[in-house]
Amino acid sequence: MNTSKMLKIKKVFPTIDVKKIDQINNIVKGNLKPKPHIQMTIKGLSRKQVIVPMSGENNNNFMKNSAIHVANINRHLRNAKSEVLVNYIRSDPLGISIITNKVSLQSDLQIINQYVKNSGDINALQVDEPRLSQLKLYLKIIGIPYFPHGNTQDRLISSDVETILKQNQIFDNVNLASKPRVIKVSPKSDMSIIWIDIWNVQSSNKAKGLINQYFNVSKYIATIQGANMNPGVP
Repeated sequence: MNTSKMLKIKKVFPTIDVKKIDQINNIVKGNLKPKPHIQMTIKGLSRKQVIVPMSGENNNNFMKNSAIHVANINRHLRNAKSEVLVNYIRSDPLGISIITNKVSLQSDLQIINQYVKNSGDINALQVDEPRLSQLKLYLKIIGIPYFPHGNTQDRLISSDVETILKQNQIFDNVNLASKPRVIKVSPKSDMSIIWIDIWNVQSSNKAKGLINQYFNVSKYIATIQGANMNPGVP
């Protein structure tokens, strides 16, 4: 737009901004390009995943024949007229994850459970019930010494934490999503921070019920707090 036209518009509309005049002119001429739209997507947690917690030895033995297990499970599912089929099986820190083409029903979980526990290469006593993937929630436990036995050589380790959790009723029906991590509060401190990740339902009621709870560990009183994803971040 030339200066004379701009001055005429400015005379008729004295309060209009110069940039607005240019925008109006571009719209009339069809020159105004729309602002780019940035598509923001948040990838939800896949429910096409069946988690089967099991011991490390079971995990290793089962995964050696994972391709055979995929074929066998699919045969059982087809025989049951299920629309669910297994795509592949992968190893996870607490067991195996069975990735399916659709969300498994309870009947599908029962078929998978029976097959896995009846497999000849694993110990069925060290296999938990299959479940669909859930939200992962992050908690930390404070108030427990880094050397709980008074011996500076025997520090608190993840297996100790798992035993502690099993001995306290407030953790009943709470399933760990990974091994607990134990760190010192600071280099000079003799206290620990324990980071635990748990599987939870969509409503997060289980985690909310644990936050700010107290429980006994020997002569100490431990506290559960909410935490961020990364250990070391308060």
